[in-house]
Amino acid sequence: MRSPLPPPDPALLRGAALLLDVDGTLLELAPRPDAVVVPPSLPSLLACARDRLAGGVALISGRAAENVAALLPVPGITIAGSHGLELRAPDGSIARASRPAGLDAACAGLVAFAAERPGVLVEDKPIGVALHFRQAPDHGPAAEALAAALAERHNLHLQPGKAMIELRGREGDKGGALRQLMREPKRAATRPVFMGDDETDEPAHAAARALGGAGVLVGPPRATAARFGLADVPAVHRWLAAALATL
Repeated sequence: MRSPLPPPDPALLRGAALLLDVDGTLLELAPRPDAVVVPPSLPSLLACARDRLAGGVALISGRAAENVAALLPVPGITIAGSHGLELRAPDGSIARASRPAGLDAACAGLVAFAAERPGVLVEDKPIGVALHFRQAPDHGPAAEALAAALAERHNLHLQPGKAMIELRGREGDKGGALRQLMREPKRAATRPVFMGDDETDEPAHAAARALGGAGVLVGPPRATAARFGLADVPAVHRWLAAALATL
């Protein structure tokens, strides 16, 4: 059993940019992506972070950028969606990669699979498609096998997650998104602090460390490039509130 990582000191945010995963970090995971609950205090907490860190806050999510913006409508925050393949600026404009060739055919295969298996859900995104089986875990192995076959057939990237599997373009990940965000003028003179819970967040944890910052793993201990850890989503909210109060 791995030992828990030490919690970050509240002083970690001084002179830092704050980059945050969404599901499993800011929001509790839900049986369906559209069933997540946004705590009433979260938008004001993010607005406080934006103001205290001079706009140096960004969200990095596997969700589509517009979906994140609808869930967390906080002005002045950049959103990297679809694992960094979309970038939504604070003014609402979006730059995104092209939808991969073969994705529509792969999506059709996943839709056919889900149609015969209650509880399995397809989430079609601008640059990817995810198959969720949190409500039907017995179908997980078959879902993963099908997704792997479709990824190979259509030259797509296979991205495992928590009770889901995603197919998307081969370029881009959350580490690349973090590096791109850190090149923006408002963050260029800072060091990154990234918080994330999933295996999909590991490239961002590694990029934060490489750029002189730190990752914070949310959830149970596991192999990670993060330097610090917090137990769960409520612990993230408490730590952010305490750390921002010191700025």
